[in-house]
Amino acid sequence: MRLGNNKESSGALYTVEQVADLLGLHVKTVRGYVRAGKLPATRIGKAYRIAAADVAAFTGTTPPAPARMDADRVRRVETTAIVQVTAASPETLGRVEAVIGAAALEHSGEPLRVHTFYDEERAELRVVLIGAPRRVATVLGLVDAVLEQT
Repeated sequence: MRLGNNKESSGALYTVEQVADLLGLHVKTVRGYVRAGKLPATRIGKAYRIAAADVAAFTGTTPPAPARMDADRVRRVETTAIVQVTAASPETLGRVEAVIGAAALEHSGEPLRVHTFYDEERAELRVVLIGAPRRVATVLGLVDAVLEQT
């Protein structure tokens, strides 16, 4: 299986369909692995996104390593933001996931990892954003705008 060979591919997110194509499996089989917890995935809206590193771990291969640069190291800056919303309805969850999903799919060259957690019993929503500060700030602004409308 080949996941790619550039240094950004290890942070790539795949759809269930793409993973099924990569592994030569049926889409329903991949969804079953995700639902069973055998293949980690992030749910964005109604779709799953699967990290290249998780696909590699699932298949027992190693993701491509970043190019090693002894003299000229590449600096990477990441930030983590956690948004916690109390008294959040399932509709709020859907709106937030839709906005974040669209922003996460934008290809700006800066990776963005998104995890949403919704506790239906407590009506609490948590959104975890990990990525370049500028990209996280943009998504935070979008989330804020959605929450102000609800």
